[in-house]
Amino acid sequence: MSDQAYYIPLESGADGTERFAATELTMSTWGDTMQHGAPPSALLVRALERCAPREDARLTRVVVEILGPVPISEIEVRSWVERPGKRVELVVAELWATGPDGTARAAARATGWRMQVADTSAVTHAGDPALEPVSAGREVAMEGRFWDTGFVATLEWKWLAEIGCEGPGQVWARPNPVLVEGESLSPIQRLFTVADVANGVGAKLHFDEWTYLNTDLTVHLFRVPEGEWVGISAETSYGPDGVGMCAGVLHDESGPVGRINQTVQVRAR
Repeated sequence: MSDQAYYIPLESGADGTERFAATELTMSTWGDTMQHGAPPSALLVRALERCAPREDARLTRVVVEILGPVPISEIEVRSWVERPGKRVELVVAELWATGPDGTARAAARATGWRMQVADTSAVTHAGDPALEPVSAGREVAMEGRFWDTGFVATLEWKWLAEIGCEGPGQVWARPNPVLVEGESLSPIQRLFTVADVANGVGAKLHFDEWTYLNTDLTVHLFRVPEGEWVGISAETSYGPDGVGMCAGVLHDESGPVGRINQTVQVRAR
């Protein structure tokens, strides 16, 4: 068991399928037998980046569908190009695990649009304001809270707004472990290692009284992030029938890099 990585690589299959052992660092806030959504999301993004990679193209939009609980166990990741193209192509990755009945199933799936890049540096523009710098953030005592268990405890946090505040929750965070043992995080992998916590950052409901699991996340990136810190400004809206939506902006220390949306299932405990 590694205390510095979310996943340990295992021998890959002859068909190109990659196998990993998930470590306890991936543990969900909602249960100690399943993974938090962030590490699987980042692992799927890793697969999207490595699938028929191109130097002249990058991921611009990723949708992750969480198809069921991802167990803390051995898992497989498969990827392929769904729709090839010179300027735009669609890449798909699936994470497979063995369920309680012993049957293998797809537990999470990601689709990513990969777009050919061009030089538009002369016309760059960000439609959202930048966050306050990391130096303005403050540490918050997490002991005894929703935030002090499993995966979320592996992140370093710098809060810009109070948890549960009015308006968007705002925070800087960075992962302490690497995604896969022996590898460095790519910029987009690092972003996705943090991005899935947005619905918690933007939550207005108390964890002791409510659960609010997200079933998906959609991230649009107009710029590749830089540096170690990922900034999130997010707020969750709640409807009258048990459904919520988290919407937010993702940042690096130079400013916004994209936006995130998540569908949230809301239930009273």
